[in-house]
Amino acid sequence: QFEKMIEEGGFLEYANVYGNYYGTPLGKIEERREAGQDILLEIDTQGALNVMKRCPDGLFIFLLPPSLPELERRIRGRGSETEESLARRLGSAEKEIEIGRNYTFVVINDTVRQAVKRIQAIMVAEHCRRDKEDMINEVLEQ
Repeated sequence: QFEKMIEEGGFLEYANVYGNYYGTPLGKIEERREAGQDILLEIDTQGALNVMKRCPDGLFIFLLPPSLPELERRIRGRGSETEESLARRLGSAEKEIEIGRNYTFVVINDTVRQAVKRIQAIMVAEHCRRDKEDMINEVLEQ
């Protein structure tokens, strides 16, 4: 079914990551964009690069670990990886971090609370930037 959706163009982005397919269904995204809603996607760098091509006006926020040793500690702490998959993930971490240079913003994911506050601040600032002409015109028209 996933491959059929790929053939039909049913994804905003999709990727095969570490042997597993992941994707963002396009229908729900289009509905929310048309309604003027913010859309927050939690996707890997491969998927994000694809979205950047399709949505160049998007706001892209890269979550950066505080350090590579901390990234390893967090992944090990989940207990979800084999040594082989852990080595593969850590081996690609520097490359993925380099891809972060393509994003609009970078947020260090030191604590969840701080990272969320920073992302919220970025989103508020972006709304102010994008809406400034409408806001100025509204005041001038009064």
